[in-house]
Parts: sequence; structure tokens; C-alpha cells
Amino acid sequence: MTCAAAPTPLKEPQGGQWSGQSLCCFAEKQADVFYDPNLVKEEDIKNAIEDAGFEAEILTEPSTSGQKPLGTLMGQFTIGGMTCAACVNSVEGILRDLPGVKKAVVALATSLGEVEYDPTVISKEDIVNAIEDAGFEGSFVQSSEQDKIVLRVTGVLIELDVHILEGILVNFKGVRQFRFDRISGELEVLFDPEVVHSRSIVEGIEAGSLGKFKLHVMNPYARMTSRDVEETSHMFQLFTSSLFLSIPVFLIQVICPHIPLLDALILWRCGPFLMGDWLKWVLVSVVQFVIGKRFYIAAGRALRNGSTNMDVLVALGTSASYFYSVGALLYGALTGFWSPTYFETSSMLITFVLLGKYLESLAKGKTSDAIKKLVELAPATALLVVKDKGGKFIDEREIDALLIQPGDTLKVLPGAKLPADGIVVWGTSYVNESMVTGEAIPVPKEIDSSVIGGTINLHGALHIKATKVGSDAVLSQIISLVETAQMSKAPIQKFADFVASIFVPTVVALSLLTFFGWYIGGVAGAYPETWLPENGNYFVFALMFSISVVVIACPCALGLATPTAVMVATGVGANNGVLIKGGDALERAQKVRYVIFDKTGTLTQGKATVTTAKVFSGMDRGEFLTLVASAEASSEHPLARAILEYARHFHFLEDPSPTKNTQNQGRVSNVSGWLLDATEFSALPGRGIQCFIEGKRVLVGNRKLLIASGITIPTHAESYLVELEESAQTGILVACDDNLIGVLGVADPLKRESAVVVEGLMKMGVRPVMVTGDNWRTARAVAKEVGIQDVMAEVMPAGKADAVRSFQRDGSIVAMVGDGINDSPALAAADIGMAIGAGTDIAIEAADYVLMRNNLEDVITAIDLSRKTFARIRLNYVFAMAYNVVAIPVAAGALFPSLGIILPPWVAGACMALSSVSVVCSSLLLRRYKKPRLTTILEITVE
Repeated sequence: MTCAAAPTPLKEPQGGQWSGQSLCCFAEKQADVFYDPNLVKEEDIKNAIEDAGFEAEILTEPSTSGQKPLGTLMGQFTIGGMTCAACVNSVEGILRDLPGVKKAVVALATSLGEVEYDPTVISKEDIVNAIEDAGFEGSFVQSSEQDKIVLRVTGVLIELDVHILEGILVNFKGVRQFRFDRISGELEVLFDPEVVHSRSIVEGIEAGSLGKFKLHVMNPYARMTSRDVEETSHMFQLFTSSLFLSIPVFLIQVICPHIPLLDALILWRCGPFLMGDWLKWVLVSVVQFVIGKRFYIAAGRALRNGSTNMDVLVALGTSASYFYSVGALLYGALTGFWSPTYFETSSMLITFVLLGKYLESLAKGKTSDAIKKLVELAPATALLVVKDKGGKFIDEREIDALLIQPGDTLKVLPGAKLPADGIVVWGTSYVNESMVTGEAIPVPKEIDSSVIGGTINLHGALHIKATKVGSDAVLSQIISLVETAQMSKAPIQKFADFVASIFVPTVVALSLLTFFGWYIGGVAGAYPETWLPENGNYFVFALMFSISVVVIACPCALGLATPTAVMVATGVGANNGVLIKGGDALERAQKVRYVIFDKTGTLTQGKATVTTAKVFSGMDRGEFLTLVASAEASSEHPLARAILEYARHFHFLEDPSPTKNTQNQGRVSNVSGWLLDATEFSALPGRGIQCFIEGKRVLVGNRKLLIASGITIPTHAESYLVELEESAQTGILVACDDNLIGVLGVADPLKRESAVVVEGLMKMGVRPVMVTGDNWRTARAVAKEVGIQDVMAEVMPAGKADAVRSFQRDGSIVAMVGDGINDSPALAAADIGMAIGAGTDIAIEAADYVLMRNNLEDVITAIDLSRKTFARIRLNYVFAMAYNVVAIPVAAGALFPSLGIILPPWVAGACMALSSVSVVCSSLLLRRYKKPRLTTILEITVE
């Protein structure tokens, strides 16, 4: 091939005997051909190229046998043109009926749809086409694919540049598929993450083009935000255009008749009509069919899908007014009998509806501010520390934060945001994590400390090793949780869906009833002719009432009442460190009657401390502690770590005083030689541990363990145990060679807010319960200290779920608060599972609420936010229903006979437009939510 024209004949089917497509690259002198092997063979394609006068060679394709099946994907799509709950139901039904689609959820407030689909059966393009075939605007946003990257490419100016870019990608090892859009400059690359990483692709393309091409990773959330801005801007342009054309119509109708010169102008006859009529007809036609075209399109697609929505009402009302006015003009020209026209009704109605849509778009944009703020937390770039093969620092360079890979060493300067989750490998500093966890106090960081992406480094410079990037990062998971919650539907939404399904047909029926009632009543003489407008008749009089009924009814307010409030509430919760997984969880939380607390780590600090060690045998205290520590060295239990710390301080610091355990300490090895070798170690959940040391069986645990092992507890040891337990301490028994040799006392201090939160819950009408695996005396002592009356002790981990179910038997809503690890069965069994103190581990499937801080105040916040949210939703519904119940009779003329009140159609349209805006603004008031403080919690009372 000698020029760009040569590939053209190669791209055409040779003889029409094959089905596929080809991609020729002039720069690389090769072509990728996709064909149907049932119709053509490789040799046939090679011969066809040679017949065209070129030389051809078949290149072997890299093996793809190591590729894993894709399974199902979760795709996110924007859906434009939805106006009410009926549209949502229509789109969801269409998507769910598609082959290969497992699940589809559509949200009106965000104009987004989440579709779980099988990519081997249906592609994302097919889903977009299905949305568009239904008459809506559809576009793909992102999916759960981990092997795809979207890049914006600059520097592609001519056709040769396109071929160079294609040539680089065709020969790039690990690149499966790519698509370049010259208009937008977006490059979509599908790659094998086991062979190549996204950063390697970007660097390879830039290097292959000798620096001519510059690539930037496209953030899907930024693309969505730009679409929202474009939609709002487009709606504003439509509104201003309609207003610009409607004002002259209004002036001609109302103002000009009072100005002699202008009145003479509009009364000047030009052909069959007056100049004023010509002007109104032309101006309103533009408004009706150019600017208002979107209403006809939306109404048409709704009717085509067997549903009805607000656009049907607007199209009906404006069309009736417009075509009546046109008919009146033509009738006057033919007969000489001139009836009043109502062109201004049509134009002003469309103008006010567009104003409402513009304000609604602005307000809905505010409801998604939470996600936008979370996305903005992540820095755009990061400083990558470049090392040689020996691990020595040689350079640093700035890279796109979306191209960070696990294992990268990143430099974080003071005042900068941390670009990824990771571990500190160099430096010390304080980090502000309030934007992620809600904890206001800066957290000290040193070597081996974990850090969260999006938080702010306050003082010293840090080097961190990235451990979690992309969708695995904490910030991404928080965004995903908030987004999932905003996409979900609260059960109360079913009411709005039902009303929406019958709303429009009901309104149309009421409109017809209004028309025939006034028309037949007038003809029958039921009201005087003096009620008719000047130059009017019964038909026009009845038609105006009928149009007002059609346009004043608003299903949008009902459809937006719940999702906008849920969106704002989930965002407010995220800002306060309370992550809500869905609207259904939010709705259930307001009805909570019981809150069950785990003791260790929930009501207490979870930092066990050994307070005393008493030896009953003749064994030396140091030998006793060595024996116990050796047995517990293989255990991961917090009490085991506390015992190890106590023994270590005794031996190496000669200080047997209590020392606090830390969360970061794990097992202690016996490298130093002070621990004894333990064999046949086994952990017995809910009882303790057992092992063999120097051939003797050692047991460390509670009464259940010793009794089950046939070991008698002497009276003096039992008395000492009771004394410990009544002081809210846990007694740990130690037996060696089937004899009790000592007891350890372990205390776990209560959290400072525990008692206040328990009292606050009772003030809210919620009954607190404590469930623990500890003994009854310790449990009662702790419960008495915090003020809990209902206690369940000596409950095995697996039995906590049964404890939850016991409170659910009478139909009560039960919330379980636990650490999200050992309590997973109970969290799943509860109506509301709250994982507290999750910190960086927020991907807790069992919980409905994830409380980022290790603070019980957030339990109060979660319930209080839920109650205030649903109080707001109920208010929204009352307003939306009351508006329609009151507005429709007024528009139908119910008050006209007695008070002379009549609503012109354009006024009715303004009311309809403002009703949905007012509901969204009502939901936005939730943004002012302030969580209860400790000083005010006790003032909360049952509503």
C-alpha cells in the first residue's frame, strides 16, 4: 500500500460472500478482519487481497485461552425525557423485557438507569437503542467492567493521525478492542488487565506517537455532571426563546388595545385577517411546534408505549387552545362571524411549563450535590515516586490519579489530598479524615499506618504505597453506596407509581366531564348568558374550563416527592458519616422499635485491658503469665492480644500495670524466645482456646470451657470470679493439666457516649437491648452502667441472629448495631443492620447502614435522619395530593358560580409548573439537617 486510498477497496466485501468488518491501518500496513467462519475461510480473504493487486500474509492472532468469562455486568445509562413516575415504569418495563437483561432500575430524580445484563447476549449499544426506540434519549455512562478505559485524545488532526493511533493499538499487547470517536475525541479501549494496565496503555500511545498525542482519563462522574449542565442550559434556552416570542403575543392581546397607534396597527386588515391575528398566529406557531416540539415527541412515545404522562396533558391542553384559535380565525374569514382567539393561552402555557422544567432541573441538580462533592474529594493528579530495580529513589513525576496502580509509591506534600488508599512507607504527619469518616480530629500517621484516598495531609510529607485503587478504594465504595441508595426505591414510592398509572386518564376524563357539563348546562339554560366572555359562546366558555383542568393537573409532583427526598437524605447522611444503602432501609429505620447492641467494641471501646492476674497454684507469677501468653499467641481475639501485651510488659518492662491494647497489633511471635511452643491449638468460639504446651493440656477461657472439660472450679476461685464480674470485668480462667491454676481480670472501658445515647433512644421511644457472649454478671453490670434493662448474655455468635428474631416475632422493627465482622449473621437477620466503626472496611454486605465513625451518636443520627426524611416525604405527598384535589375543582370552575373565580389556562399552567418545583425545593430543605448533639439528644421526644 502506498497511500491512504489503498485500504479503501480492502474494506469492501469481496464478492459479497462474507459477513463481517475490517480495519486497515496504512501506517502499520496490516488489516484486522472480523468475519463469519461459516461463510469464508482465512485463505479466501488472503486470495481476495492478492486479487486486488496487493501482497498478503496471514498473521497468527495472540492466544485468548486465558481469558475469563465476563459473566453479568452492571451498566449505568442516562435516560433523558422522563417527566413523571409513568415514564419510569415504562422504561423499566422495556428494559426488563430485553433478552439478556437480569435487572433494571430507573430513577426519575437522577435520570439514570442501572441495568444488569449479560454481555454475551446483549450489548450496551443494544440497550441504548432500546431506550431510544421507546422515544427517550439514552446514552451509556459506565459499567462494572474492570478492563475498560475511556480517554480523551488531543493531537489527532488528520486522517493519517487516526491510522497511526489505530496502528499503535492494533499492535499493543493485551488490547482486545478499541473505538475512537473523531468528533468527541474519545477513545474507548477494552484490554486484558492480566496482561497490561491502563497506565501502560496511556504511556505506550504517547510514546508510540512520539509525544504528538496527549491522553487524559475521562471521569464518568465528570461526564455525567457536564450532561446535567447541558440539560439545564438547554432548558433555559428553550424557556427564554418561548418567553421572547410569548411577550409580544401578550402585549398584542392586553397592552396594545390601550395605545391608539399600536391599536390601529394591529387592527389593520391584511388579507383575510387583521395584522394582530397574523402576528399572533405566526409567533405562537413557532412556540407551539418548534419550541414545544419536545412535548409532542414525549407524548407520542408515551402513547406508543401504552402509557400516559404529563407531556400528554400539556400537548392536549396547548393543542386544544391553538387549534381552536386557528379554527376560529378560519371560521371568521369564511362566515364573517369572528370569535375571540386564545393564542396567548398556548404560548404562555408552554412558557410557564418550560420555566417549571428549568427550575426543576436546577433543583434536581442540587439533590445530587452529595455525589459531586464526593467525586471532588479525589485529586486529579498524583506524584509518582520512580525507583530503580534496587528500590532506590531516582525521580518523581506527575500522573493522572485515575492511572494509579496497586503497589505504586506516591509522594503526598503537606496540604495535598491523598490520591489513593494505601500504607505509609515513609514520613509522619497528621491527616484530616473528616470528609470521609466524619471524624473532626486529625489522625496521626506514621510508617505502616493506613490512609484513605481523598483525605488531606496536614503537616509533614508522606510516601504511601497504594493498596486499593479504582472501584476498590474507600471513596469509590462510598460513592457507589450513595449512588445505589439514590437509585433504589422506597416502598412508599409504590403509592406514587400507582397514582401515576391512573392519573392522566382520570384527568382527561374529568376534563371531558367539565367540558360537557358547562356546555350542556349552558345550552340547557342552567346559567345566564352574562357569564359568557365578550363575543364568546358556550363552546368556548366550556373549552377554557376544560383546558384549565388538563393543564393544572400535575403528576410530576407525586413522582418527585419520594426520590428527591431520598437523594438529599442519603447525601446528607454521607456528609455526616452515615452511609445508607437504600430507600427501603431509610424507610424502615423510622419505624425502629428495638435497637440491639453488641457489647464488645460497640458499647465498649473494644480495647481490652488486663487489670489483674491472680495465681491459685504454687506457680510463679512470671511463669503463669508466660504460659497464658504462649497459649494465646496463636489467637486473633482482642482479649488474647490484651493478655500478650500484659505479659510482655511484665517480662520486659518489669511493669505489670495495665496497658491498653491497640487495634494494629496482631499475633506475637516467639522469636525473642520468651514464649513457649504451643501445639494442637484450637479456638472454641464463645468459650476460649485450648492447646498443648510441654505435653500438658492448657485451657484459657470461661466457665463453659472448664465445665465442659470436666474441671472443677474451687469455691475461692468462684468467689473471686463473681467479684470481678460484679465490677463489670470479665474473668478469664486458666487451667493446666486439668487443674485451675489462675484467673485474669479483663476490663473493656465503656465509650463515653454510651449512657447518653441509650437514654436518648429511650426518649425517642426506642427500646435498647444488649446481647453479648459474656457472662451474666458482667453483662448486667455493664447494662446497669449504661442504663439498659433488656440483657441477653452468654449468647454464642451464631445465636445472636436468633436473639434478633425473638424480638421480631410480634412484628416489631429491630435494628442491630455491631462491628460488621462477627455480627454479620445478626446484622443480616435484623430489619436494619448498622455496622459501626467500619473505618476503611465499608464493604459490609450484611449491613443496611454503615456508620463510618466508631461513635454511637451516629445511631441516633441514622434514626433521626430517617424520621425527618419521611416526615418530609409525607409532607410532599400531602402537598402534591392537596394541590391536585384543590386545583382541579377550581380549574373546572367550581368557585365561579359563587365567587366568580376563574383560572385562565395560562395561569393554570403556571400553577402546574410551580407545583413540582415546590416539591423539589421542599426536599432540598433536608440539606439543612443538623444531627442532634449530645447536649440536645436527651431533649428528643416521641412524635
